[in-house]
Amino acid sequence: MRKEAKRIIWNAALLTASTLLMRTVGVGFQVYLSNRAGAEVMGLFSLISGVYSFALTLAVSGVHLGVTHLVVEAIGKNEPGRVRRVMEKAVFYSLSFGILSALLLILLAPTISAHWLKDERTLEPLRLMGLTLPLISLSSAFSGYFSAVRRVYKNALVQVAEQTLKIGFTASLLAFFFAKDAKSALLSIILGGLLAEASSFLLEFLLYLVDRKRHFSKKDPADSEGKKLLGIALPVAFSTYIRSGLLTIEHILIPEGLRQSGASHAAALSSYGVIQSMALPVALYPAALISSFAGLLIPEFSESRVKGERRHIEYMFGRVFSLSAAFAIGVSGILLFCSEELGALLYPGTEAARYIRFLAPLIPIMYLDTSTDAMLKGLGQQVYSMNVNIADALLSVLLVKLLIPRFGIVGYLVTIYISELFNTTMSLWRLLSISRAKVRVFDWIYKPLFCILGATCLSRILFLILPKGGSAWKVVLHLVLCSFFYLLLLRFFGGFNRDDRAWLVSLFKKEKKGPAKPICRFTEPKSSQKKVS
Repeated sequence: MRKEAKRIIWNAALLTASTLLMRTVGVGFQVYLSNRAGAEVMGLFSLISGVYSFALTLAVSGVHLGVTHLVVEAIGKNEPGRVRRVMEKAVFYSLSFGILSALLLILLAPTISAHWLKDERTLEPLRLMGLTLPLISLSSAFSGYFSAVRRVYKNALVQVAEQTLKIGFTASLLAFFFAKDAKSALLSIILGGLLAEASSFLLEFLLYLVDRKRHFSKKDPADSEGKKLLGIALPVAFSTYIRSGLLTIEHILIPEGLRQSGASHAAALSSYGVIQSMALPVALYPAALISSFAGLLIPEFSESRVKGERRHIEYMFGRVFSLSAAFAIGVSGILLFCSEELGALLYPGTEAARYIRFLAPLIPIMYLDTSTDAMLKGLGQQVYSMNVNIADALLSVLLVKLLIPRFGIVGYLVTIYISELFNTTMSLWRLLSISRAKVRVFDWIYKPLFCILGATCLSRILFLILPKGGSAWKVVLHLVLCSFFYLLLLRFFGGFNRDDRAWLVSLFKKEKKGPAKPICRFTEPKSSQKKVS
């Protein structure tokens, strides 16, 4: 038992470390690109990414969620023959939508470049990005399989490899080939991403070929997996098409609205690039942990729903909300406290610090929304989640159209606040309605708030008596001291207890024969047994 516990903790630590490493390197690379290519190029890249996101949505078409649900169900019912059939249908599904989306993006690139984005420099990058879509679609299916069989560390390995290759390819292209002007710099970024996507796909495919032997069976059950996959993936996909299309319209309207407010084309792209490619990556950097955490929640909640384990779902809700809130509030306070130093260190000579400070109070809302969506999807509420996301996207388009031409970049920031508050409120309301749970406001919200206030004050006092250092030294010291004092206060006041740690570790537990029961099923206290379903 001791050996198994060590393996569980090692797997959890490995995934957490790889996730943090990947996000750290990613943000560092984003800083390098922003300083090397400039705000205008990053604005162009963000503009293209808005169009590409719709093509990517069409390419994946909900296959990750469909594969995760069906493989979890097959393993939970001890029907390994179904796993093979699910993956066969998923590969055909992914190829069909991936190739379709690639053809559409490549063929429509001239129209999109000339009439939508109104910048001819985006034509070749759009065509290059279209080549990645079939590969990403297939990778999404394999990723859903690894999530379902609780070997998410393989997904993390692929992502780390992809990020490393992207940095190497892009930096080489920028340094030796494409660094002459904005268009060539943009092409180097896109081409570097294309090469990295192709390489990471080959790695994930090889990992899948090796791993599938554990769950595949020669038995060939009735072939109904294709219909089931369509029944899960397509409703989500259609809703996602609408939302992604609205988001694409929003991203196209933002630079146009900034120009209408009086900014030049270059200035509009620069302001947009500072927020999208500088401030938001810093605000969302710690979200790597929440995203990894949320990915583990979907199969966990899905398995409990299939088995009818209402008490376990009740238990998990409290754990997820308390841990997510404590983490998000801590990140928000630290970024708010260190925003000026972070902005000056990472993006000197820009307004990044101002936008980081403006976005920091919104972090708890954004991070909680990620966890809430994962719980809803695990409980079979993916259609509701997508309806909320569609309404959120529609609201954002309307606000962008109304506010940005009148108030400029401030109107865009207000739009972000309103849309995030709307989305999280509607999702959380639905989750509380179906669970009939009550949020423990003092323990889950006020207690972390008091702890982060105390941590930042203690850090400020201690820093005043320490010797002065360079800019980077100051930022690192502030972050370390704030984090240390926050964790210390949170532990002292019971914000992160033994049950929280046991349940969190159990999510990473590897299965041997059939579905394993997480640790928390045996340790859940009676005090947590509210009416949660």
